[in-house]
Amino acid sequence: MFNVIRRSQMIGLTAMDSSTATRLGGVEEVWVDDRGRVVYFGSHAGYTPLEQVSIIGPDAVLTYSGLAMEPPTSLRRLYRMAVRTPSVSDALGWVEDFLFDWETGDIVAYILGGDIAAPFGGRAVLFPEDIEVIDAEVVVIKEDAKNRLKTESEGLKGFLSEKSQQVKNLVKQMGDRLKSLVSPQDKPDVVRVKIREVHSELAATGQHDRNALQEAADFLEDKWDDFQQSLNRAGQRMKQAIDSAWQRLTRGS
Repeated sequence: MFNVIRRSQMIGLTAMDSSTATRLGGVEEVWVDDRGRVVYFGSHAGYTPLEQVSIIGPDAVLTYSGLAMEPPTSLRRLYRMAVRTPSVSDALGWVEDFLFDWETGDIVAYILGGDIAAPFGGRAVLFPEDIEVIDAEVVVIKEDAKNRLKTESEGLKGFLSEKSQQVKNLVKQMGDRLKSLVSPQDKPDVVRVKIREVHSELAATGQHDRNALQEAADFLEDKWDDFQQSLNRAGQRMKQAIDSAWQRLTRGS
């Protein structure tokens, strides 16, 4: 997915209100609701709704506003939460990390540690479809989920968060150029042609590593649908974030 990041990559980033350049502090935790969706990140300023995030870069999280709140109810801290199956009360391991789409809050992969991950080099990838329930203290996975675990390198190879920073930067640069070229009505073949055109433009400058540039182009071609959906959400997301911030502020006044 185009806007996927690891929890561990977000922790420690500087959070900043992009409208006023006010620093909200470093990101201390990423919180999920009782449905298992990421809904807030925490900093010393308080809890900021994920819907307020405008962009996540290598060094900072920029928000549409400086809105921060007191701790909401029914939040879960997934990091180090125990993992078990319905038939076994003892923990089989724990959640070591997870990847989520910061535009939607959807978790796309869990990285497990402990005994359950031992056959996979100590860290195993579990996908959301194998989650039964996430309660306040434990993640219950399907009985046969262990049969579908993958190694970290195999399970996460299709995510942008696992690419080198050079490739990530090139994906962003190509994506920024494509925003003016791709429309919601474009068919897959049309989008791919435009991706190749942008790739050729950047290659012609001679300023970029060709292997990294090709990897970035291949990623965009493979994830064209995610990219197109992200473009469609961008304008709506900003309006919703501003409306939501205003509603929260006026309700509290």
